Amino acid sequence: MGRYRPAHVRRSTRAAIPTMAAVLLAALCAGTAPDRAVASARQDLDPATERKLDAAITKIMDEADVPGLNVGLWIPRRGTYEKSFGVADKKTGTPMKSDLYTRIGSITKTFTITGALQLVDAGKVGLDDPISRYVAGVPGDSITLRRLAGMRSGLFNYTEDKAWLAQLRADPHRTYTPRGLLDIAFRHPPDFAPGTKWQYSNTNTVLLGMMIEKVSGQNLGDYLKEHVFTPLKLNDTSLPDDSAVSDPHAHGYTDFTPNGSVADATNWNPSWAWAAGGVISDLDDLHTWAPALADGTLLTKETQAERLKTRSVGVAGASYGLGILDFNGWLGHNGELPGYESIAAQLPAEDATLVVLVNTDIDYKGKSLSSMIGNAVTSIVTPDHVWPVPPAQPSATPNPITPSGPTTPSTPNSGGGPGTTSAR
Repeated sequence: MGRYRPAHVRRSTRAAIPTMAAVLLAALCAGTAPDRAVASARQDLDPATERKLDAAITKIMDEADVPGLNVGLWIPRRGTYEKSFGVADKKTGTPMKSDLYTRIGSITKTFTITGALQLVDAGKVGLDDPISRYVAGVPGDSITLRRLAGMRSGLFNYTEDKAWLAQLRADPHRTYTPRGLLDIAFRHPPDFAPGTKWQYSNTNTVLLGMMIEKVSGQNLGDYLKEHVFTPLKLNDTSLPDDSAVSDPHAHGYTDFTPNGSVADATNWNPSWAWAAGGVISDLDDLHTWAPALADGTLLTKETQAERLKTRSVGVAGASYGLGILDFNGWLGHNGELPGYESIAAQLPAEDATLVVLVNTDIDYKGKSLSSMIGNAVTSIVTPDHVWPVPPAQPSATPNPITPSGPTTPSTPNSGGGPGTTSAR
């Protein structure tokens, strides 16, 4: 995936160093669109296209009451569009900026599964090995690494457990362990026989994370830093083992609360998301990551070819490979968890990269905000390859890690259907 680099903020000037049913699928400032949009980088797209993008994004923000967002689109020979809109903190009015750390939800799965595929390349595991070889307690021996990575294991998604969801709403600061998450999933019978269907499940990625730790002997965060983040110089990307977000960061706002009131979820404990949705990153690093993911920069050609063997998820234009979504030609993933929504994708047909980061997961009329932004941007700039907006999801089934995001706790999507695939 191609990459654009913000001009108004450089990594060297940063004072602080870092710290996901359907699928994958400021504080609004008063005033006119130009007043609300904070230009951040080279704006090389033609002025008419830029004006259309500004207007489309601002319209969605106004209608959906979005606090703030960062959006970047980089297309060789056509130009760059990178802007920050709205605010990062509703309390202080601090403007959104492209260098702010943010939680990225189910985009985390792309990192975790890349790490697992690297072990395949190293000959330490086999893509068709049963996960029970590495993690105890998994039912049966036909749930393979390939089926986990491709969301075809049939294992119940722990983020759909109603009792657990109520618990998470009541105490979002609680710490969960990977084994504890599996216990929640394994209390439910499998949803279908392994390999017979596609269904988004955060349980799959938690198992792969545990496998990585077993085989590598490293903490997952340390493994990803050494084998994925550092090789690509993703210096502002991490999988922390606590709930802190380094400064400067965007605050995240959610209504995933017992009474539906809006809360600041910035420092909620993301241990429940872990390998499925716990990574923190920023616009610039995701701009680097999207092309590397689509190109298979960290994998052998053979393994990348296996990754890109996408299969339909039952929604027009959407298919899923090994931890990667193909949405009308865009390869990547979206993410969602309380307070945040995201997209990081590459369009090989035009060598274009799209990154969208929104600091709220309060859907508009049941629709994912990041998908609405992605749809608006691609409808204008790449009309032959439009990022779709998933069908509206029932408000009664929030999913913290789904593919609407494949990371949210609601339906199999948002994760929810190929409209949502995040970890919420």
